Amino acid sequence: MNLHQRTSARRRGPLSPECEKPLHPNSAGNDLESSLLQIFTDHHRTSLRLREITEKAKKEAVRVADLLVDEVNGGVQESFVNEKRIEMEIRGLAASIVRFMKQSDQWLTATHSINTAIKEIGDFENWMKTMEYDCKSITTAIHNIHKE
Repeated sequence: MNLHQRTSARRRGPLSPECEKPLHPNSAGNDLESSLLQIFTDHHRTSLRLREITEKAKKEAVRVADLLVDEVNGGVQESFVNEKRIEMEIRGLAASIVRFMKQSDQWLTATHSINTAIKEIGDFENWMKTMEYDCKSITTAIHNIHKE
């Protein structure tokens, strides 16, 4: 049994009776067998090399995918943190707006009271002028009546 038959026998199991026959001593048969054996070993080496390249490519793809996921997750996590910070700012600003609205309402009420007081002072001043004029008119009339 030659090397090719032994290699084939390991892969396929026990040899068939045809494979156990001795080879003819002609050189063309040996050349064919050695060529086929060479093709087989080349194919086997190429398959192993391709398998190694494929495994390396898979590992590299997994590594790149992990890096991409980490990068995307980092961006998502940063966006989430920024979103929470913005939400807190919004709540703080909303509370400030409510506080400023109350303060503005208080100032509006105070200015309205001041305006009312100023109007009343203006009205009182006008009433005083009217009273003064009336008093002068009455005094002049009494003075004229007394002279006569």
